[in-house]
Amino acid sequence: MADKLKITLVKSPIGAIPKHRATVAALGLTKMHKTVELPNNDATKGMIQQVRHLVKVEEV
Repeated sequence: MADKLKITLVKSPIGAIPKHRATVAALGLTKMHKTVELPNNDATKGMIQQVRHLVKVEEV
């Protein structure tokens, strides 16, 4: 498994429930098509699972 994940915001969280908006912000995604690299751990994967309809994930 890769030790990093590349996460890109592909859908706007404007219409999402507040918990999902907070999760997107906690991932460090502030604008559309912004990409961040985060460690591949259980906490990150749980956050991604919660907002999987808003983000695209790639292993680095």
